[in-house]
Parts: sequence; C-alpha cells; structure tokens
Amino acid sequence: MTLGVIVSLFGLGTMLVLLFTLAIYAVPFLVGLTVGMWAFETGAGVIGAVVVGLVAGVIALFAAQLLFASVRSLALRAVIALLFAAPAAVAGYHAVLGISALLVPSEAWRHVFAAIGGLAVGVSAAVQLAAFAGAGAQPRQVTAGRPDAEFAEGAEPDQPRLPARSTARLPAPLSGSRG
Repeated sequence: MTLGVIVSLFGLGTMLVLLFTLAIYAVPFLVGLTVGMWAFETGAGVIGAVVVGLVAGVIALFAAQLLFASVRSLALRAVIALLFAAPAAVAGYHAVLGISALLVPSEAWRHVFAAIGGLAVGVSAAVQLAAFAGAGAQPRQVTAGRPDAEFAEGAEPDQPRLPARSTARLPAPLSGSRG
C-alpha cells in the first residue's frame, strides 16, 4: 500500500514537471498538428504531413520568440505572452483535473486544484517564452567611474570635462614614511 502511494506521488510529480517544462510548446504543437492535418487531407501522405507539421510548429515557436524579443511595447508583449499562456493554461487545467481524479475524492476540490494548476502552467509558459526570447540578448555593459577619477586630458578650458573611460585604479603605494 505504501509503495503504491509513493509511486503514485512520484508519477504525479513527474507528470507535473513535464507539464511545466513543455507548457511553452502547446501553441507550436497545435499549429504543427493543424498544419500537418491540413497537409494530410490535401494529399501529402503521412510522412509529408509529419514533416510539414513539424516545420510549421518550429517556425511558430521561433517566430513568436523573435516577435517577443523584438517588440518593445509592453502591451504587445503581453498579448503575445497571453497567446502562448492561454492554451497552456487550458491544457494544464485538464491535465491537473485528470491527475487529481486519482488522489482527490471531492469534485469541487479537483476543480480548485485544476484551476490553480492551469494558472501555474499558463504563467510558466509566459515566463518560458520571455526567457527563451531574452536568451539571445546581449547583456549591456555598465561602466562606473570613481568620483575622484582623472578627467580626460586634452580638453580645452571652454569644453566640458568628462571622466576618462578607464577602469578604476588603486592609489599608488606610499614609497616612504612621512614624518
């Protein structure tokens, strides 16, 4: 009995980790499935439909990541993230509802857990999209100067003096004792 509960909880945990990991791929999977079914129905055959569907899914994923990374408007980014998060949230809701039927006897509590799980999976998909889109961005280099840094040499008296673009330097060691 105890081993069965441990194995069930391990399986539940594994399924939830898999669900969170794969949440970002819900929309590309649906795009690939739809395009693949269309290709099959138009005579592409099984292998052609699989190849066309796979290519369409990959293009959908990379296009969304590229669009998310290139758009600076927060409203448009939110719409793109919502387009990825909503199907993932629905899939997460139904997955948690099905899994919770094994462990939770109350129907109301199963729906509560499913709603929480769906929300968590949807948020996870949006965060993963942002992380994937930001992975290619180069970090900005920030240079900070000391307040007592040397000023740029060669500046005319009427020109504003700017701190030199150099790294901070330690003061020179004292060469003797002052008495």
